[in-house]
Amino acid sequence: MKYQAFNEEIIRLVGGKDNIQAVVHCMTRLRFTLKDRSKAQTEELKKLDGVIDVVSNNVAYQVIIGTHVNEVHAELVKMLGLTPNTEEDNETTVKKNPLKAIMDLLSETMTPVIEPIIASGLLAGFLSLFSITGLISAGSPTYQLLDSIRAAVFFFLPIFIAMSCAKRLKASPYLAVALAATLVSSTINDVSGLSIFGIKLPQMVYANSFIPIILAVWFMGQLTVFLKKYVPKFLQYFLNPLLIMVICLPVTLLIFGPIGIWIGDGIGWFFEILHNTFGSWIVVMLYAAFQPFLIMLGAGNFMMPLALNFVNKMGYDPIFLAAATISDLAVSGAMLGYFLRAKDAKQKQLFGTVSFSALMGVTEPAIYGAFIKYRRPFIAVMIGGGIGGLFAGLMNVKTYSIVWGLMGLPSYADNQDFSNLVFMIISVVIGFIVATVAAYILGIPQEDQEVASEETREESVSVKSNVLKKVSLTTVAEGTFVPLENINDQAFSTGALGNGFGIIPENNQIFAPVSGEVSAVFPTKHAIGIRTNQGVEVLIHIGIDTVELDGKYFETVVVQGDQVKQGQLLSTVDFASIQKEGYDPTVIVVVTNTMNYLDVIPTFHEAVTTDSECLTVVL
Repeated sequence: MKYQAFNEEIIRLVGGKDNIQAVVHCMTRLRFTLKDRSKAQTEELKKLDGVIDVVSNNVAYQVIIGTHVNEVHAELVKMLGLTPNTEEDNETTVKKNPLKAIMDLLSETMTPVIEPIIASGLLAGFLSLFSITGLISAGSPTYQLLDSIRAAVFFFLPIFIAMSCAKRLKASPYLAVALAATLVSSTINDVSGLSIFGIKLPQMVYANSFIPIILAVWFMGQLTVFLKKYVPKFLQYFLNPLLIMVICLPVTLLIFGPIGIWIGDGIGWFFEILHNTFGSWIVVMLYAAFQPFLIMLGAGNFMMPLALNFVNKMGYDPIFLAAATISDLAVSGAMLGYFLRAKDAKQKQLFGTVSFSALMGVTEPAIYGAFIKYRRPFIAVMIGGGIGGLFAGLMNVKTYSIVWGLMGLPSYADNQDFSNLVFMIISVVIGFIVATVAAYILGIPQEDQEVASEETREESVSVKSNVLKKVSLTTVAEGTFVPLENINDQAFSTGALGNGFGIIPENNQIFAPVSGEVSAVFPTKHAIGIRTNQGVEVLIHIGIDTVELDGKYFETVVVQGDQVKQGQLLSTVDFASIQKEGYDPTVIVVVTNTMNYLDVIPTFHEAVTTDSECLTVVL
């Protein structure tokens, strides 16, 4: 349980286990459905080490933590267990706006299914590439064997959907899968002349579909709740599964199957009218321009059901998947523009990293790590993505497989449609280059401030005999100096929270390393923040994972808002008892706004006393 302490804090800050109705994850986010959002301590959650941001909207309550989210989610699910709130009667279920409930369901149902869809889509793209280059013939056994993976994923899509949405809809996943498998069986799928109880059934294709099974599983969940109420408990184990299957199959064939197909046809009809009236180019252009805003709001997966519907009905998607790819590459281009424009080494590292991530199809790090902070990249993507999407729309680019991103480009040559591939490549290049240029021209907002502050510093240098201003931090305790990279906590050792140092203390007193205002005293007393008059923000973190002690063994003598002097006593800590409890006593000091300064330089010591200078901040 590597993330147990982290997950315990998340559970506490979202209102506890009883407030969590469901939790899923996407590339970088935990997506909670909470019974009462007012119980969530959003601002405190944003401050939690390891949390990048928190987004609360009509889709879900989302905690952004990074690309290791799948590991965190796996442990979180184990810690939550099978809570009664996800299995019990609908009296314990939160009543929600119907539109919001549908949005939640679609978003969270599609998230787990994306994994096999991406695998099959990329495989289709590479098979097309191999066929074009002559490496593998489309009629060869090898090609047909590998292509069966793609065919199977989409043919049996109702089974994946059933498994994904069953628990959320209070249905048994295994009964839901059994129902889906029955629908796609050779005795029902696309078979004419069927009837049940003397009622003639319409001929319907359930393979590749997703709406009929969602409606059917919803009904199964309602029926499950009903039977649990009225069937005697000693009969439920044997009788309920039989009743559920015998009732759900006819109802699905008679009602939900036709309704689902009609909804799918209606979606296709709407976009066909839009295409014939305005041209699909306007939708492609707008989606490519505004996708980062949808991702920021947690609505990035909403295009997936629409794209699936297009591929099922038309054999290709004329809008969303191509637009998503163009937008992703525009995000990468915008961050490349900032990389070329930035002068600071740390900024260059940030922009370069998130640019590559977006190039590979994961744009959340760029959006949450740079777009929200600097804002102008949104404009760059609107320009680059919009123009690239406009070109793709005007050229009627088609996406033949459910795939997006750079690796999916070969699939655009499916059916030997080479001009389609060329137009898509041109669209992507346009979006990337235009966004790069736009971001470079728009510039980094902080640069103007940095230039102004540099001019001020130059004046200060000339007045004070070429001596740069600096702030020196002394130690917080007597003991052994520990370089930041050797600290046994990844959040600190990687420098993610800023440059600094550690001290293994030899006594129980913690002193102020710098003069300033106490900006924060954490309720658990294990961390104290100080802000200097020059704006340097210092975090003193006493021990590793000691937040779990909930203030035990800590006696803090300052409160938020106090003015302190360098060397003044801040806290008394019983380090011997902390070590007996199994915790690392290392005291960590970091400058959390390191990137605002020319440099933050640690000074190595074998051992430190109360007046030893350990860190220098160059203003």
